[in-house]
Amino acid sequence: MNVNIENSWKVKLENEFDQPYFKNLMDFVATEYENGDCFPKRKEIFAAFDHCTFDNLKVVIIGQDPYHGEGQANGLCFSVHDGIKFPPSLTNIFKEIETDIGIPFPTTGNLERWAKQGVLLLNATLTVQAHQAGSHQKKGWEQFTDAVIQCVSNQKEQIVFLLWGGYAKKKGAKIDISKHEVLISGHPSPLSANRGYWFGNHHFSKTNAYLKACDQSEIVW
Repeated sequence: MNVNIENSWKVKLENEFDQPYFKNLMDFVATEYENGDCFPKRKEIFAAFDHCTFDNLKVVIIGQDPYHGEGQANGLCFSVHDGIKFPPSLTNIFKEIETDIGIPFPTTGNLERWAKQGVLLLNATLTVQAHQAGSHQKKGWEQFTDAVIQCVSNQKEQIVFLLWGGYAKKKGAKIDISKHEVLISGHPSPLSANRGYWFGNHHFSKTNAYLKACDQSEIVW
């Protein structure tokens, strides 16, 4: 099956693309996009992989669903297109970066700049129906993204996995902690952050400290 995804990932995941569940998933997604508004744009469904090659990978951040509002989702978890107002979770991410490592609030919420440095911004579900949160869950995306995480865990070393919230923690349960760094905290959503489960986790400085200790270049957050 021809999947429009960056070549280094295509090589690693080609067996997955031949699985019956994935073919059914692609049929479902095609029908949804033909019959209604879905996000992100069709060409951006695999953007997380297109902007962060397998060889360049250093950090994995696990999200849940794409944003379902008009013009927000760009295929990278927590990220929005240039010119789009920051959603609350993204605002809290930038607040933590500012207090953790002193980088001031950016002018854009587009996180392609992270992806190009080796940060895989992976949602568990890669598509969603407009204004219908969770509408493409349990259609096969979760099985695919589990396979992605397992592939990274098995075939790479010294990757930093950032697991924010209970869902991400469960999603990353099988990561091999003997050869990777796994950092866990509450989710940056206001509900979690305002209860004290997000702010002060220092995940961005801790990520860079680990990368530096492994003789890898640090992320410019």
